[in-house]
Amino acid sequence: MKKSTRHSKITGDFAEALILYWLSKHGYECACVDHTGIDLIARDPASQKVMGISVKSRSRYDGTEKMSVNLPPDGFEKARRACDAFGCVPYYAIVVDGGEVIRGFLVSLIRLLEVAGGNQNGMRYWLMADRNMAAYQTDPLVQQFELHTAACSWRDKIEVRETARK
Repeated sequence: MKKSTRHSKITGDFAEALILYWLSKHGYECACVDHTGIDLIARDPASQKVMGISVKSRSRYDGTEKMSVNLPPDGFEKARRACDAFGCVPYYAIVVDGGEVIRGFLVSLIRLLEVAGGNQNGMRYWLMADRNMAAYQTDPLVQQFELHTAACSWRDKIEVRETARK
């Protein structure tokens, strides 16, 4: 499947909206922000903690779903600075669309740096292998969800209708 030339931008916008939706659905007061380092601000309904969330997303081709999400170190510092300015705790949300599932993760920056692979002061990697998925599932500090998609034939039906009109 060939993706559109704007698919990376669309994926990022979708991921931000999806995380915002998921937080709102679970009682968080939240909003999109246009600020270097963070994309969303949310207040946890249980603890009243205010989170500054940097959203990272990837759209994977079939067979590449287990590739890690690369997290450059400059993003961590940008998130920290933005959160200092707004008096919130830095968090990362990671959304990966791959195969027939969209996975979303929400984790504090502190916990992310503890569990992500890579170098302490260099590139970090949110690992997506089966063993990592199992570890995230049992980690109480990693919130996550999965949306399962099903194959549809909307495109095929459009092509059939257009052919029938000719």
